[in-house]
Amino acid sequence: MLVKKLRDTATLPTQGSAGAAGWDLYFDSDEKSYAKRRMTFIEPHQTKMLGTGIAVAIPEGYFGAVFARSGIAASKGLRPANCVGVIDNDYRGEIKVAIHNDSDTTQHIDNGDRIAQLVIIPYAYDMGIIEVDDIGDTERGEGGFGSTGR
Repeated sequence: MLVKKLRDTATLPTQGSAGAAGWDLYFDSDEKSYAKRRMTFIEPHQTKMLGTGIAVAIPEGYFGAVFARSGIAASKGLRPANCVGVIDNDYRGEIKVAIHNDSDTTQHIDNGDRIAQLVIIPYAYDMGIIEVDDIGDTERGEGGFGSTGR
């Protein structure tokens, strides 16, 4: 995957282990804030857009799924606001993550902290849409939430 640093301070994505499915994304801010450290505060139940300082070229036939990191979610109550973000393969802007604070205390993120993980996933594309009067039936049929049991 091609990755471009948009700022000198940005950190390239990393994998935590040889078997890791995701690439860790790091917070990178060009704003000077608290005591001249680049950091940000997220108030309780607030959502804040955090930059990573990188842009990526995701291969055709794939998309980037931005998921929570379990460590920051468990220790600070922070997660992507939309739960799973989608980065289309034709997007070339900065990857940003909307982080939501589910906790009742103000949390902070330092420049260089891991804030989310990016998983590259194949998808069916260019398949088209065909309007029909009948889509057929299955054994499950129209059974929705909870219809398949526990």
